[in-house]
Amino acid sequence: MTTTPDELEDDEASNVTELPVRGPREVRVPRGRVRMSGQERREQLLDVGRKLFAEKGFEAVSVEEIASKAGVSKPVVYEHFGGKEGLYAVVVDREMTYLLLSISEALGDLDNPTDNARILLERAALALFDYIEQYPDGFRILVRDSPTSDDPEVVGTLSSGRFANVIVDVAARVQDLLARQFKAHGINPKLAPMYSQMLVGMVALTGQWWLDVRKPKKHEVVAHLVNLAWHGLEHMQPKPRLVTKDRD
Repeated sequence: MTTTPDELEDDEASNVTELPVRGPREVRVPRGRVRMSGQERREQLLDVGRKLFAEKGFEAVSVEEIASKAGVSKPVVYEHFGGKEGLYAVVVDREMTYLLLSISEALGDLDNPTDNARILLERAALALFDYIEQYPDGFRILVRDSPTSDDPEVVGTLSSGRFANVIVDVAARVQDLLARQFKAHGINPKLAPMYSQMLVGMVALTGQWWLDVRKPKKHEVVAHLVNLAWHGLEHMQPKPRLVTKDRD
């Protein structure tokens, strides 16, 4: 049996995904047939896949196109990821992990907060917008609709790393902070989970809108977001009522 050059690449790839290293990420563009180690080839395929999935969506991208853009044969893609679904799952997992780490670092230790709530709100919103600005391809992938498949197991795997999951995780962290603030201002702390979803959702949806328009500038958008959220929270009523209902 003849062995191809691609199959002789060093360090055969493992399907175990390591956590992403924080910091700038550079997309590697292939120049013809370049010999790489197994890990280098894996990273190159992830970079190519990320760009294609962001531009076209999961359904429109084929293994053939991924291989062509990377300058390798189709078997190399299958060797590293088992197929398009495996590559996509790793891309989504990395983007989701990177974004969660960024926001978690911005919020810090909420059990022992060293900054006031407004500063934490600013930091968390900026962390999201920094990610959108630096890695728009990754964010586009996270906010897309989940891919479809005839295999329920594949659907579950591909749907688990969505932007909605990021919102849920961040909201869970924010609700503890809000509960303390509510208690200090005479507001029922049991309402904190609901308000955390409102607050995080507002920031997240604004981020999706800004992804394409990019105006106003990032810091200006975040300032307006914090202005709306903070002053709204600052003047909250303990027992709000609908004005229209009172008129009925």
